[in-house]
Amino acid sequence: MTATVVWSDALLGYNLGDHPLNPVRVELTMALARELGVLDRPGVELVAPEPATEAELLRVHRRDYLDAVRAAPDDPFFRGYGLNTPDNPVFDHMHESSALVCGATLAAARAVWSGHARRAVNVAGGLHHAMPARAAGFCVYDDPAVAIADLLAQGAERIAYVDVDVHHGDGVQEIFYDDPRVLTVSLHEGPLTLFPGTGYVEETGGPQAEGTAVNVPLPPGTGDRGWLRAFHAVVPSVVRAFRPQLIVLQAGADTHRLDPLANLRLTVDGQRAAQLAVRALADEVCEGRLVATGGGGYALVEVVPRAWTHLLAMVTGEPLDPATALPESWREFAARRVPGRAVPSTLTDGGDTTFTPWQPEAEGDQLDRAIMAARKAVFPLHGLDPHDPRD
Repeated sequence: MTATVVWSDALLGYNLGDHPLNPVRVELTMALARELGVLDRPGVELVAPEPATEAELLRVHRRDYLDAVRAAPDDPFFRGYGLNTPDNPVFDHMHESSALVCGATLAAARAVWSGHARRAVNVAGGLHHAMPARAAGFCVYDDPAVAIADLLAQGAERIAYVDVDVHHGDGVQEIFYDDPRVLTVSLHEGPLTLFPGTGYVEETGGPQAEGTAVNVPLPPGTGDRGWLRAFHAVVPSVVRAFRPQLIVLQAGADTHRLDPLANLRLTVDGQRAAQLAVRALADEVCEGRLVATGGGGYALVEVVPRAWTHLLAMVTGEPLDPATALPESWREFAARRVPGRAVPSTLTDGGDTTFTPWQPEAEGDQLDRAIMAARKAVFPLHGLDPHDPRD
């Protein structure tokens, strides 16, 4: 089996009203991928998930927190654990819906770890802000962490988690901060200008796992070329040095210039290039074993369906031509589902994904200073030279 796509319409089963995390973005993604034939490729298996069990959730989350998630929908005045806030409103069947998202990422990870598939994806996942006993940043249960913990329980010794969401992957980092078996790498808008206010270069791992947390905080306004320059200056080197058996990619689409909640300036083309770079790294270091999730992304029509259709294509086989026209039937469907939005006509924004590789003498602007700071913080902990561009 080439790839597993974990999907069920039940993954759309949460209702947050006008909250930014609207499941229509996932609905539109899957509809577009179907119309472009991505889900019908040879060797692609569509798998319906089962909810994560309590035992699986308890590898990451505390029991009292699970009890709170179950109880909160029945109490309109519930407070605590980060629930019933503007970021994390309570909704009916909150535990069941959140457990199903975790179950979908678990199914993807198990398909790859078992050898059943080379790559797998759950576009409804990537809820990376949830903490062991607190909801945060629109996230109730931390599905990437639950999946990683499950793989560790199965005997995995080295897993790399690469997070390209615009927000720092704080929950996953926190959960594995002192675990030398998990490398967490996050490229994100800097913590001085964006939630969650963490992800400084100095966050490099706990006493038992120094060097296994890698953070590359980027200045607001960073676009495709700068983002890719930073990625290639830091991520491949630390991942190669760590030698993971499997890579987990959190592919948030909120780095886009149209995203309403953040300040980076990527195009869909830049996001596609990032996805392909992570796939190439998995091919190089761990025989292609890659588990991908969605994540953030709040330009519901304009960006997310295209970015994650590229993600689905990357996981299931050949990447799609960015110049591909979007089917008129899908464009009409998107206009009906989310009226008043500008519906794109192709898979591309016409972005320029060429970039100049980082060099140590190029420390003149804010981006290159951020790159050097990240390299200085973590490269020596992996036996790498922060000043040597070959490392």
